[in-house]
Amino acid sequence: MNSFIYDIPVKVYFGENQLSHLGEELKKYGNRVLLTYGGGSIKRIGLYDNVIEVLHKAGMEVFELSGIEPNPRIESVREGVKMCKEHNIDVLLAVGGGSTIDATKFMAAGACVEHDPWEFFGANAKPIERALPLVTILTLSATGSEMDSGGVISNLATQDKLGRLAQPLLPKVSFLDPTLTYSVSAYQTACGAADIMSHIMEVYFNMNKDLYMLDCFMEGMLKTVVRYAPIAIAEPENYEARANLMWTSSWAINGFINGGKKKAWSCHPMEHELSAVYDITHGLGLAILTPRWMEYCLDETNVEKYVSFGVNVFGIDANQEPMTIAKQSIQRLSDFFFKTLGLQSTFTEVGIKREDFKEMARKACRYGDIRGFKTLTPEDVERIYEMCL
Repeated sequence: MNSFIYDIPVKVYFGENQLSHLGEELKKYGNRVLLTYGGGSIKRIGLYDNVIEVLHKAGMEVFELSGIEPNPRIESVREGVKMCKEHNIDVLLAVGGGSTIDATKFMAAGACVEHDPWEFFGANAKPIERALPLVTILTLSATGSEMDSGGVISNLATQDKLGRLAQPLLPKVSFLDPTLTYSVSAYQTACGAADIMSHIMEVYFNMNKDLYMLDCFMEGMLKTVVRYAPIAIAEPENYEARANLMWTSSWAINGFINGGKKKAWSCHPMEHELSAVYDITHGLGLAILTPRWMEYCLDETNVEKYVSFGVNVFGIDANQEPMTIAKQSIQRLSDFFFKTLGLQSTFTEVGIKREDFKEMARKACRYGDIRGFKTLTPEDVERIYEMCL
């Protein structure tokens, strides 16, 4: 196992009725709060009114920025930075899913510099050394942004969707109440499940053989999603299902499972190009790509990892030839995404066209070949895109 540093100082309030602690946590950082959220869902479920009541009781001065997009855009970040500076904001409160939280992270960082926040991204990215304090209230289990130090922002003008990690972006406190996800649609629940699984699988599929404990942990999380996502879709107010998905989402990407692994992720850079050009739901793009990526990468040198995945996650009979098990594991994942969860299975169904493959593949490899589970060149990425039609 490689050496590593694990440092995730995020205080989590998990469970029902934890918002009673919101005011006391925010007051630790000041009195002027920027409340950020997306569409009207937090108002429809009554969460907005509850939050405003808590903030007013705590004596907070509240400023609001709404309308943050599902694939958050740099324009929203810029508007948030502007508001932070104009109103001398002390602390930011993001209420929503990963998109709202991601955008708010870069507002918090952008408020501490003079340059445009888009300069935090790209090959010559400027450092993130400070950020205003961030508190989050999660309403969608998917990205894990409530407990990690990263985020992803889209720039439609350049058709780029880029991610960034930096320790100052970690939330100070996150409130995770599974009941706030009861109103999440079946489609978004399914996309969130695919996103959670992809976060785990990007780390799980590697050639390290000395991470047995972490592999067992990852297999357990994957089994949790396979078990509870269909229940959450069928019974939206099943607390056990929603709670298990929510906590798995946080632990899928908070750094614990990395164990010092050095390999890059593969499906995420490929999917970011789909979202950048077509603005599709991130989890859906990952669901379409992941089984094809697995199929493309499978060979005799790595078949054991597929066997472990199929046997320990999906319960495939281990008394078969390894390659047979490996192919069955890919099929079981496909069936879970496209039959059990009901997600669309091809690029054709969501309007993604072959004519964009070459440029998307080039940009997916903008920093060089993707050196993940198996090294992928732009030509490899194009072939995987072709498999998704």
